[in-house]
Amino acid sequence: MAAPVSAAAQSGATAAPALQRGIVKMVLSGCAIIVRGQPRGGPPPERQINLSNVRAGALARRAIQNQPDTKDTQDEPWAFQAREFLRKKMIGKEVCFTVEIKTQQGREYGMVYLGKDTTGENIAESLVAEGLATVRREGIRGTNPEQARLCDLEDQAKAAKKGQWSEGGGSHTIRDLKYSIENPRHFVDSLHQKPVNAIIEHVRDGSVVRALLLPDYYLVTVMLSGIKCPTFKREPEGTETPEPFAAEAKFFTESRLLQRDVQIILESCPNQIILGTILHPNGNITELLLKEGFARCVDWSMAVYTQGAEKLRAAERSAKERKVRIWKDYVAPTANLDQKDRQFVAKVMQIVNADAIVVKLNSGEYKTIHLSSIRPPRNEGEVSSEKNKDKDKRFRPLYDIPYMFEAREFLRKKLIGKKVNVTVDYIRAATTAAETGPVPAFPERTCATVTIGGINIAEALVSKGLATVIRYRQDDDQRSSHYDELLAAEARAIKNGKGLHSKKEVPIHRVADISGETQKAKQFLPFLQRAGRSEAVVEYVFSGSRLKLYMPKETCLITFLLAGIECPRGSRNIPGGTPEPFSEEATLFTKELVLQREVEVEVESMDKAGNFIGWLHIEGVNLSVALVENSLSKVHFTAERSPYCKTLQSAEEVARQRKDKIWANYEEKPTEEVAQVSEEKERVANYRPVCVTEITDGLHFYAQDVETGAKLENLMETMRAEIAAQPPVEGAFTPHRGDYCIAKFADGEWYRARVEKVESPAKVHVFYIDYGNREMVSSVRLAALPPAFSTRTLPPQATEYAFAFIQVPQDEDARADAVDCIVRDIQNTQCLLNVEYGGATCPHVTLQFTDSKDDVGLGLVKEGFVMVDVRKEKHLQKMVTEYLNGQESAKSARLNIWRYGDFRADDADEFGYNR
Repeated sequence: MAAPVSAAAQSGATAAPALQRGIVKMVLSGCAIIVRGQPRGGPPPERQINLSNVRAGALARRAIQNQPDTKDTQDEPWAFQAREFLRKKMIGKEVCFTVEIKTQQGREYGMVYLGKDTTGENIAESLVAEGLATVRREGIRGTNPEQARLCDLEDQAKAAKKGQWSEGGGSHTIRDLKYSIENPRHFVDSLHQKPVNAIIEHVRDGSVVRALLLPDYYLVTVMLSGIKCPTFKREPEGTETPEPFAAEAKFFTESRLLQRDVQIILESCPNQIILGTILHPNGNITELLLKEGFARCVDWSMAVYTQGAEKLRAAERSAKERKVRIWKDYVAPTANLDQKDRQFVAKVMQIVNADAIVVKLNSGEYKTIHLSSIRPPRNEGEVSSEKNKDKDKRFRPLYDIPYMFEAREFLRKKLIGKKVNVTVDYIRAATTAAETGPVPAFPERTCATVTIGGINIAEALVSKGLATVIRYRQDDDQRSSHYDELLAAEARAIKNGKGLHSKKEVPIHRVADISGETQKAKQFLPFLQRAGRSEAVVEYVFSGSRLKLYMPKETCLITFLLAGIECPRGSRNIPGGTPEPFSEEATLFTKELVLQREVEVEVESMDKAGNFIGWLHIEGVNLSVALVENSLSKVHFTAERSPYCKTLQSAEEVARQRKDKIWANYEEKPTEEVAQVSEEKERVANYRPVCVTEITDGLHFYAQDVETGAKLENLMETMRAEIAAQPPVEGAFTPHRGDYCIAKFADGEWYRARVEKVESPAKVHVFYIDYGNREMVSSVRLAALPPAFSTRTLPPQATEYAFAFIQVPQDEDARADAVDCIVRDIQNTQCLLNVEYGGATCPHVTLQFTDSKDDVGLGLVKEGFVMVDVRKEKHLQKMVTEYLNGQESAKSARLNIWRYGDFRADDADEFGYNR
């Protein structure tokens, strides 16, 4: 800012007035401006300069509030045009000026020039020349050339009939100013969020301005959507106290917007407050205020911001990271976390609640993650009181809290067993009972945003009305990094009446818990036995072989014990509390494999305590066999009468050979050892004829025993004759997972099948039990299986097998080549099959061509399609050696997978083979 006017100038001495410089902040009228200096450490000083020797019309003024004797005054003719002439020419520009007169009241009059010296445009002369101001001739001295020039310019303007000297009196130049709007919300809605031209007339603080809307001259107060700047607090005595950085924020907005031409998008009008976004050619002031640390985001108005809320959050985040201005003392919620702990990929192992999951990190550690900023369904008001009345009924939150079960199921089906991306937003500190009073204390919680396939799980949950968004204090930064998306999702859910926001009756889940209820269990037992394989969800794992299951079809909870095995017992089941070795490992193994997964169970019997005993299958894996195979369980003598006896015994034999975990200290008796050695000297080759009917993409195959082929043909012939005589009613059969049925194949014939999955009535996945192939069909192509042709009459004829002594390629192209070769050679062909050893899901066999007796698997090895799986059993060493010789032959000839040489030393995994 220039130095103050000299004493000589003020006293009227003959010395020339000092030339001063400044920047035009505001044009008050056609003959008055406000000039400011350069900012240095804060808002700069400013002063009003009135133009000497000229007068422009007075602008309209509103009546003073609380003074009824004052009235609104209109513009004088050409007053607004004079103001606009100066505004467009001078606002924000550098000017120089001289102060010629300073009155006793402190008003300063002088000459103003555009630019840095008096060679620039004389503003008073420009006004007079355009007919927008008159010359004060009463104080003019003839000896002053500048005053004389003003008179000449006025005479020229009169002669040219410019401005106020034009004909008509200038009534058309008077604005119809509208200081208030009768219905602001209707006015905002009528604009449909289209940009409106405007002039910013006043800046109250950094985020609140007074704007003149054009061309209708509405004078409105607009608050910037999505942000709030520090304000000036009005004290009772009438003074204003600025909050920290309030003056700086106001100057920041003033220096960029005051009296500038802008466009405003009026976005909403809650509680008579007009919210909007101001667009200027040089940028968006809302984002700039945030980026420079002059404002903070506010949730209540962020929802209406039309230019992208994520941009505002990013700008605020930038200011926080740089710790500028209002954020100078800011500490990030995750400041104490390493980068690897802030963002990581993990596998979901359990859904604890509608807002909490347990994940397994790459390190093997388990971690509970809470979804940021959402609240799960909970009991409130009447619902809670009704539950409390029923004291005989045990309260079960999962089933008794409305929408809790739906929320859990949504997360379970989306996440369980899947890998997710976790971004930690904040760590909620632990609370003690003393701090929370009647509210229960919580341990420290890691709150994060969890995404899978680019989908924010919390947002998806909220959008379906299965959770609500937590509201925070404005200064609470411990919230989701996608908080605005959560609020928007909740608004959509409320609008569409989804879930918790629905006006319909809440869903009721009547789930009978028959765990330990012997009488109820006895009633259910025959039903479950007749059902064969039933659908279930594993709700809880007590130990490696003891689980709690939810049966969706029967809507009941049961305790389920795995049949055929003896698993190490935990401390809970042993007097004294000392767990058996490897009991925890067995429990963890079962949890990782089946907890909260959809499984199939076969109930065989029940014990005295009302616990059901049977077999559990998950994605083709028998859990009993898997535990035995992983040396975490032994085969129980009761397995001898089960159809899985041989598979269990084979798995146990392999586990014993490895001598790990429960078999680590196992030693065979000498007599048994001699007998076993003598038995293992020779491999038993008992080939039987089979017909290969299907080959899977995983290089497994399904085959029918030739001996029972006639029975199958007779059954199919009789069944089709009965169906032809009494055709099933189309659409009468409702398929459920695990049901046996008949399905019409592409050839128009009916075949026995089992339902594996039901996506919709038009998409039902079936497995043809006599042939091994799978297909997705419409339910209209399905019908109930007549009892005379059930699996009790003739068991499923297609048995699954895997090739012995070979490794299935993990690389898709290599595996496809091997499958294509097998399909050409053996599909729908009669071969000879010999079982060599057991496997987790099916027996491993060798297969020979009927005519040449050539080994099919050995042929694959010799042609370089697969690698050899080296078995350690002594009685198989002759076969293994033969296969290894075939592999060396393929390597020498560089066939197929060996075409680039022996890659196993360095990068076998790269080519997709498991060592």
